[in-house]
Amino acid sequence: MGDCSAGVALLAAALALPLGAAAQDAERGRLLYEVHCGECHYERVHERTRSDLKNMADLRDTVWRWSRKTTRRSFSVEELDQITEYLNTSHYHFGVPASKPPAKKR
Repeated sequence: MGDCSAGVALLAAALALPLGAAAQDAERGRLLYEVHCGECHYERVHERTRSDLKNMADLRDTVWRWSRKTTRRSFSVEELDQITEYLNTSHYHFGVPASKPPAKKR
């Protein structure tokens, strides 16, 4: 039982650490997306092989356009940016540097 309590305390401490601004935006965007967009959209919709989205501006425009079609909630500019950041971080990766290729063995 003591190990479980220590694990819970460690998890709580880790969650209390401040995240970077982009990580906070993406996390808040994830929550907004799951609560307000997840009813009609599901994660696989963003994994289509053919997408009309070519860059961050396209993604932002699409999020803003679809947000106006919801009748249950109005989103602030900041919230729309957070949802956009979440979708970019989790699915689209526009402007995110590609990971470095592994070093060649000699």
